[in-house]
Amino acid sequence: MKLIIQIPCFNEEKTLPITIAGLPQKIEGIDKIEVLIVDDGSTDETAKVARELGVDYIVQHTKNRGLAETFMTGLNACLMYGADIIVNTDADNQYKSEDIQKLIRPILSGDADLVVGERPIENISHFSFIKKKLQRLGSWVVRHFSGTNIPDVTSGFRALSREAALKLNIVSGFTYTLETIIQAGKKNLAITYVPIRINEKTRESRLFKNIPHYIKKSVSTIFRIYTMYEPLKVFFALGSLFIGIALLISFRFLYFYLMGNGVGHVQSLIFAAILFIIGFQIIVMGWLADLISMNRRLIEDQLYKIKKLEVSENGKIEK
Repeated sequence: MKLIIQIPCFNEEKTLPITIAGLPQKIEGIDKIEVLIVDDGSTDETAKVARELGVDYIVQHTKNRGLAETFMTGLNACLMYGADIIVNTDADNQYKSEDIQKLIRPILSGDADLVVGERPIENISHFSFIKKKLQRLGSWVVRHFSGTNIPDVTSGFRALSREAALKLNIVSGFTYTLETIIQAGKKNLAITYVPIRINEKTRESRLFKNIPHYIKKSVSTIFRIYTMYEPLKVFFALGSLFIGIALLISFRFLYFYLMGNGVGHVQSLIFAAILFIIGFQIIVMGWLADLISMNRRLIEDQLYKIKKLEVSENGKIEK
């Protein structure tokens, strides 16, 4: 059983040595532990530091592509190098590496394909009151849309089985954390969480500029990914809203018409007709999007089979 710990990096020459030093050398049930660094177009000496630290694998982007694509690059590389279990952790030493053993336990026991580390949000001193509440609200929204029970959806400390890594396909350009959970829920992967600990903050977050920016990006990501998997529900709800408003306006016109004052409200009837047409068109778009979604699922199934065929018994890609 081979475990590869992947660490996405962008200008982490100062914090990477601390993170690497804390990684476990032995874990019960694991025969081999290796470390993979994904250097996302760093402009400092991140790659050089990683080599000096004796990191097993270094994958480099020539240009900064963002956290989501870097995470996916890491997954594919880990599969190429024969990982049975992949652990993703941050280069800023946010998470206690001793908890990796706890993180992979549900996968070793066969109870989960994806395990997310739950941070003690309420006890994190550098999280503001607003950020803590937004974290909880965001996690509730993702749980609702994904059908999972993960209490900390933005935690980057997570473990994946080979099967989960083969099935996940990140398309978001913002972050992988929300999308992987929604995908796992929609693809019926076994997903769970374990409580973890964190270290003192070493630097400010680089994922977002401020809270409004983070909210905007997160809402956009959740809506986009959910719509990918449930387009008919989304378009039907939106179309029904327009039709509902159209019916209310129509009833209002009917009321005035029966009261003998309908002539002065003809414009309301025209507006209701326009809203009804828009609503109907949106629902039709939902049906078309649902057909496209079915086709995408078939393509994903084929992609999964191709990936599985490409990965040989020792985990290396056959060329």
